[in-house]
Amino acid sequence: ERGAPARKAWLSRQCAIEIHGVHKFPRLYTFGAAEMSWSWRTHMKIQYRYIILIAVAGTLVWPSGAEAKGGSGVAGHKAKGIELAQAHQYDAAVAEFTLAIQADPKDPAGYHDRGTALRAAQKYPEAIADFTKEIELAPADPAGYIDRGQTASMQKQFADAIRDLSKAVELRPEEPLAYRLRGFANLGFNDFNAAVIDLTKVVEKQPTDAEAFRWRGGAYRNLKKYDEAIADYTKSLELKPDPEAYVRRGSTYVTNMQQYEKGIADYEQALKINSNDYETQQRLTYAKQMMDSKNAPPAPTVAPTPAPKESLMTPLNVGIGFGLIIIAIIVVAVVIMKRTSNNDV
Repeated sequence: ERGAPARKAWLSRQCAIEIHGVHKFPRLYTFGAAEMSWSWRTHMKIQYRYIILIAVAGTLVWPSGAEAKGGSGVAGHKAKGIELAQAHQYDAAVAEFTLAIQADPKDPAGYHDRGTALRAAQKYPEAIADFTKEIELAPADPAGYIDRGQTASMQKQFADAIRDLSKAVELRPEEPLAYRLRGFANLGFNDFNAAVIDLTKVVEKQPTDAEAFRWRGGAYRNLKKYDEAIADYTKSLELKPDPEAYVRRGSTYVTNMQQYEKGIADYEQALKINSNDYETQQRLTYAKQMMDSKNAPPAPTVAPTPAPKESLMTPLNVGIGFGLIIIAIIVVAVVIMKRTSNNDV
């Protein structure tokens, strides 16, 4: 653990990371009390086109009330940096965290805080450098590995992310956050079996985690285990009725199982929640067309019309016939003439 419990307050943050096969959809990433947010678009080819969203939990290290009163000291700079981050003034927040680091360069929390602000400002290489320093100063703390692994995933550097997050799991195997993030990285790396294993760890430790069930459903779908995928999407919806889960389940019904009625019901439910979702509207139209095609009565069978027999009385055949008759007449005439000539002799 980093520092005394009185020095820390663990703040929730949610980071929605999208993977989609063809289209791109912006998602908002929000970091807890600091409300660090940004939009990030990425896409990769994943079988059967689906969106996987990942929610992660993280920290900004807040000074205690007594420490924050120092004003210009380390705690004061940290408190000011967090306030600026809450106002989305990330460059100014970075400057305050830098002053805190200069005042206490051996404190890993300073690099953690500055790295988090840099990541919110989309300065990923600089954020990676700060998280690397955090790891150097606290190599037995999984926080630095989690921070660096998450940032690597956001840059689609999934192999690096898996390596860091595996180290975090090794250091603290009871922490579901590392499994959650590694599950996402494995999805990005197209290792769907590994993703199922990691996300199963998450739902075992956090059985009310609707998003983890939804993401595992996506992994099962890529493994063509459609019944398991449907079960996970359904569990996710039981925990949290969310349009994304309805769309994912509906898409599985329509695209993979040809159960159009169920898919249409899911798409319609998603549109009740978000009527402006153009893609879901398109999915619904397609599903209805496929259902109509499936239920349409078979076309009546029409007996084939026999081909007309070709007549022998063609101009060519008539000409040939006349020619043969003339030849026959000539031959007969020649024979008669020869007989007559012989009789005269």
